[in-house]
Amino acid sequence: MTDPTQVIIDHQMMHRALQLGRRGMLTTAPNPAVGCVITQQQKIIGEGWHQRAGQPHAEVHAIAAAAGQTKGATAYVTLEPCSHFGRTPPCVNALIDAGVARVVVAMEDPNPQVAGKGIARLREAGIDVEVGILEQAARALNPGFIHRMTTQLPWLRLKMAASLDARTALANGESQWITSPQARADVQYWRAHADAILTGADTVLADNPRLTVRAEQWPASRPLPDPLKQPVRIIIDGQNRIHDQLALFEQPGPVWLVRHEEADASRHSHCHQVIVRRTANGNVDLHDMMLELALREINLIWTECGARLAGALCDAGLVNEVYLYQSNQLLGSDARGVVDLTSLTALTQAPRIRITDRRQVGPDTRIIGIPQNQQ
Repeated sequence: MTDPTQVIIDHQMMHRALQLGRRGMLTTAPNPAVGCVITQQQKIIGEGWHQRAGQPHAEVHAIAAAAGQTKGATAYVTLEPCSHFGRTPPCVNALIDAGVARVVVAMEDPNPQVAGKGIARLREAGIDVEVGILEQAARALNPGFIHRMTTQLPWLRLKMAASLDARTALANGESQWITSPQARADVQYWRAHADAILTGADTVLADNPRLTVRAEQWPASRPLPDPLKQPVRIIIDGQNRIHDQLALFEQPGPVWLVRHEEADASRHSHCHQVIVRRTANGNVDLHDMMLELALREINLIWTECGARLAGALCDAGLVNEVYLYQSNQLLGSDARGVVDLTSLTALTQAPRIRITDRRQVGPDTRIIGIPQNQQ
């Protein structure tokens, strides 16, 4: 029979491990964010979190912090300890060598190189292992990593900024600024979570954006990461229209150009070229693009684009989350719409979004939702 007191303690300690893991959410890519707590007699003796790819994992930091007191201890880890040699040695070995008696794991690692092997190794070493404590919270730490490992596709967040009547710009194209400075600061925070910012050539040529995470706009309510990671800027440019005088080339950080097989890949040799298949209508194949980006260890994509590309991504079923920043303005029926979907002939065909979060950001409203085809 399970000891109720131990269940409470396990949840408390795993909650602390999750807090630690969140510290690495903006810095660990392409690795997952992981936290670890080690206890003796229900007292924390060591803590750690994975900070950057190629550096020691959470378990190694926690063992070091415990300073030789780990024999017979309990380790709480938000993700199954790795059992293979990657950029660093296996964490399973470190836990076994440390002499821990019990390991509590929030969730199994979806990486096929691990996928239960770490848990099995621990049990073979005589260590008591429990799996599934606060699993849903652990999954929320790494949506991109989990999605890439289970589907071979990155997790895609589609960001849209619109007026109260769902318009993104006036008929003449004027759009700066529909949303408030507070909303634009919030966007910087979510950009920083991404491995890549994706847009189309139409948006780049029309708006000349930098597509960077900007420290000067960082929300004051959140700690600024040091260093501040810059996502890869990915531009879909099937018609070779991107030129070197654009603002995105004036900023530090890589730019990747997505083009189809028949495009001139010799242009912009200073950019990484992602060559994908061409569809029957002459556009780049978006699904093939996502597969290629996953192969390049892109876990999470933040997408800021025009209505046409937004609609194409939705039609292709590639959008995993929608982030809609909605102002209190009305722009009218002549203004431009937020998303161009394939023509619908019945309301039953209309995509539905399950709202997971709705809150005020300055004078604007931020809505986060999941397309029902992703549930």
